[in-house]
Amino acid sequence: MNAIVSIALFIAGLVLVIYFAEKLVKGAVGTSLGFGISTFLISVIFIGFDPENLAVGAVGSFEGVAGIALGSIIGAAMVAIALAFGITALFAPMKFEKVPNQILAVPILAVLLFGILVFDGLLSRADGAILLFGFVLAVVYLLRLSKRGLDLKPTGEVAETLEKAKGLSKWKSFGLLLLSLAAIVIGSEMLVASSKTIITNLGLSETVFGMTILAFLVSIEELARELPAAMKGRPEISFGNVVGSILAFFLFNAGIIALVKPLTVDSQVLRFYLPLCFGTVIVLSLFMMTKRITRWAGGILIILYLIFAFGGYI
Repeated sequence: MNAIVSIALFIAGLVLVIYFAEKLVKGAVGTSLGFGISTFLISVIFIGFDPENLAVGAVGSFEGVAGIALGSIIGAAMVAIALAFGITALFAPMKFEKVPNQILAVPILAVLLFGILVFDGLLSRADGAILLFGFVLAVVYLLRLSKRGLDLKPTGEVAETLEKAKGLSKWKSFGLLLLSLAAIVIGSEMLVASSKTIITNLGLSETVFGMTILAFLVSIEELARELPAAMKGRPEISFGNVVGSILAFFLFNAGIIALVKPLTVDSQVLRFYLPLCFGTVIVLSLFMMTKRITRWAGGILIILYLIFAFGGYI
């Protein structure tokens, strides 16, 4: 596969994945509503739902490209929690009326669990099952907090779809779900196949490419989810997207990806990318304890992302 064909295939795959990810969410939510699941339960279950990164990671795992699979987890999370949230704070500093400390502990524990499981250099199927169980526990915990007054709000495409829920047909939604799933898998196959050639031509490792370039391109829409909400005076939605993304990436997505095929985790991930991501989550939680994200805090988050994005090239 020559360079021009690879780039064209990469762009086509990226467009397919991003376009049909939104359709997949619409189909999934519409099908869930059609079968009687409440909007509130959907808001919790689909918190941070990110089908594009899940599909790319799963295909990367199946094809044996561990760098891309892990990039869809760690690299994508850094785009959401550091780059997108940091830029959001620069344009619209955020104040929060209340930030339950219990919520701040959830993303830290999610990344910590992931780190413990991959510390031996392998993300096995057993590890994947543990991560999925952790996701279920997190959802149950959020449901319990909601009964104590915590207002859980859906974010991104899920929120938009729920707002238009009345016009959704159960079987049309199910058909859209199947069509979108097929399109995303095909697009992900195109992305991963072309990425192998691009990685070789650029002389990069698959880990660096997956953590930075591919994760950025697939996940940059996180900015489109977080910034408008903050600028409209609804920062809790922006932060909800951050918490949801961490749970989705490190527990649900990582669990599914590991079940598809066990992943070898190289030393660069264990010594640099994962520790920096974990540190960023802690820094963000410390900021949130002050109930505000100022411009300088946003600047620090962006700097952490830049270190993450370019540190691997050194």
